[in-house]
Amino acid sequence: MPEIHLKGMTWDHSRGYDPMVATSAAFAKQYPGVSISWEKRSLQAFADRPVEEMANQYDLMVIDHPHVGEVARNGLLLPLNDQGRDNDLAVLAEQSVGGSHQSYEFDGQQWALAIDAATPVAAFRPDRLDHPPANWSEVVELAQEGCVGFALIPINALMTWFGLARSLGHSIAEGDSLIDPDAATHVLELMCEITALMNPRCLTLDPIGIYEWMGRSVDAPHYSPFGYGYTNYSRQGYCRFPLTFTDAPGIKNNGPRGTVLGGTGIAISAATKHPEVALNYAFWIASSECQKALFFQSGGQPANAAAWDDEHCNLASRNFFKNTRRTLDTSWIRPRYDGYMRFQETGGNIVHACLRGESSVKATADKLQAAYEESLS
Repeated sequence: MPEIHLKGMTWDHSRGYDPMVATSAAFAKQYPGVSISWEKRSLQAFADRPVEEMANQYDLMVIDHPHVGEVARNGLLLPLNDQGRDNDLAVLAEQSVGGSHQSYEFDGQQWALAIDAATPVAAFRPDRLDHPPANWSEVVELAQEGCVGFALIPINALMTWFGLARSLGHSIAEGDSLIDPDAATHVLELMCEITALMNPRCLTLDPIGIYEWMGRSVDAPHYSPFGYGYTNYSRQGYCRFPLTFTDAPGIKNNGPRGTVLGGTGIAISAATKHPEVALNYAFWIASSECQKALFFQSGGQPANAAAWDDEHCNLASRNFFKNTRRTLDTSWIRPRYDGYMRFQETGGNIVHACLRGESSVKATADKLQAAYEESLS
């Protein structure tokens, strides 16, 4: 029997679960006497479940970066600085795509290592569309033809609202104001306009749901302007109609910028009884060696630039990485203060109600500001 057993928690999708199982098996071969088992939770629970609920049950956790403010305050995770790995941290920071590595740094400490990188990008069916739109006016024109659909469940509705605002150059959550009131209403108007042109089903789907629809149904929309990218749906054999991913459209002719950085990081519970083993595993799966090989090959979506530049990774994913790199590198790191997660949940529901026609644009902007002020308290 193994002398050391670590328990991990990740999220329920082949991209989130399969590479953790594969890398753990390979790690166990390198370290006889060690085993790592993984459990998984739904994508919604992944976004919402407090780290505090997991830190006492699991040695390793796959988390997203908006939780780090809560983490820093409560001391739930093992800080990765001052663990004798500073040189490795510097290398990973240098190899990060976009702000993936930086997003897990808070209050002077690194709380996780980026292992998965994502931001809203565009996706299309190459059998139905030759050239994807380059700017928002072209997206609207395509939507008028009934060809556009993208994820608009509450969390994604809020991320799209953020991303459109950032693309237009507006500041968000800096000081006491969430956003300039005129900017808030303008972006909501843009979203309401295109939502009215799409199948109402989009209001019930996350990005996985959209890509499942696009990748497996003949009569699905054949263009999505914004959705967290999934290389799985661009890989041969994963779905009936493999998707091509490309840079998100600019609102004007400014190219992609300001989409909301996502992805995941591997974190270690402060309560683990085996910190050295956990550190060895975490730094290995974040390394360029693992990321561009086993991690990608087992269905993962790497955060290390070595994988994004790798010809094999691009060949196997219809150039997913080359095609979306500019969007990732210009993405925005959302707020991470302790209290932000409350706003994210409430704000998503507020924007969603507006898109359903249950709240006016002006009232929605006011509610978002009020929810932001409450989260600061």
